[in-house]
Amino acid sequence: MNARPAPESGATGATATAWKHLPAGIWALGLGSLFMDMSSELIHSLLPLFLVTTLGASVVTVGLIEGVAEATAAIAKVFSGTLSDYLGRRKWLVVSGYALAALTKPIFPLAGSVHWVFAARFLDRVGKGVRGAPRDALVAELAPAQLRGAAFGLRQALDSVGAVIGPLLALVLMVVLAGDIRTVMWFAVLPALITVVLLLVFVREPARAPADGVNRQGFTLANAARLPLRYWLVVLLGAVFTLARFSEAFLVLRVRDVGLGLGYAPLVLIVMNVFYAGAAYPAGSVADRNRPRTLLLPGLALLIGADLLLASATSTGAVLTGAALWGLHMALTQGLFSKLVADSAPAALLGTGFGIFNLVSGVALLLASVVAGTLWSTYGAPATFLAGAGFAAVAAGGLLVTIRR
Repeated sequence: MNARPAPESGATGATATAWKHLPAGIWALGLGSLFMDMSSELIHSLLPLFLVTTLGASVVTVGLIEGVAEATAAIAKVFSGTLSDYLGRRKWLVVSGYALAALTKPIFPLAGSVHWVFAARFLDRVGKGVRGAPRDALVAELAPAQLRGAAFGLRQALDSVGAVIGPLLALVLMVVLAGDIRTVMWFAVLPALITVVLLLVFVREPARAPADGVNRQGFTLANAARLPLRYWLVVLLGAVFTLARFSEAFLVLRVRDVGLGLGYAPLVLIVMNVFYAGAAYPAGSVADRNRPRTLLLPGLALLIGADLLLASATSTGAVLTGAALWGLHMALTQGLFSKLVADSAPAALLGTGFGIFNLVSGVALLLASVVAGTLWSTYGAPATFLAGAGFAAVAAGGLLVTIRR
């Protein structure tokens, strides 16, 4: 995974302006991510507080809901990814996933109990699972091979711009509407619908070579045996990274914990995603020209710093600084892992490859979020983030040993 050919002459300059050479379909997928994340993060920036303050849920319940939701998305990605390989078509799975997520948005403001929120979050994540692996495979197919890092970085950057706008809109609306969370959540419906229309109109299926040698007997994971060892090492590394962090819902709870007013809690996600959006595309460009460890080790170092700062925070400023480091960690690692999966999985099994990767990462996120919620309820917020820092340090040590060997 560390071996990498030297870049061709002129590759650096080409990658620096890669966004000019990326196909329109990449931009459409990125803008679709922007509008859907704007919709989702408007709700998710308020959802932990809505559950705890309005519906009376415990922090353990919040962690469980978030963990189950993300694990559900991860499991769905396996089947949708395999299905997209089987059919040789990905666009309609992508559109269907976004459409299902759009249909869940009105359920949140209408919810009268934790069960309704759980159901809406579950269906929303099923939608994410249906679209996730086919969309990532579609990005890999549409982008020139030498610009895959830039393509995934651009999609992540646009996604994060939406994740900035959503909480920012929530923040403004909470002030204007005097903290009426239910009314604010209704504003998430329109951008979700825009996403569906955008993808229907502007995304086109690329031409594909015949999938020789691939088992097309049914929608199974039998083809997983054809995935190379290099791919499985990427899966293992991604799981370790995911175990070292947990749902961003705990960032919202942390900033509330240090005394920030209810209406201003979305600010923590705004800060995180500003740094995520700003660094994601440059990080993707760097990934096209350098070995993975160039970004992985600094990414872990940033996560350790974020966790330590969040554990010791006694002020809003400290929590926001920790959120900024968290966002930089995401920018350096998330697009890179997508590129590593695309580079290591066979072309005929891209959907399956992304699906399995996201399944393993989703299970790791479920475990991390449940543990985080339990630690928070039992020992307090600092214990949650100290545990995250400890696991990230172990992951960094393991990565250093692997590199030396």
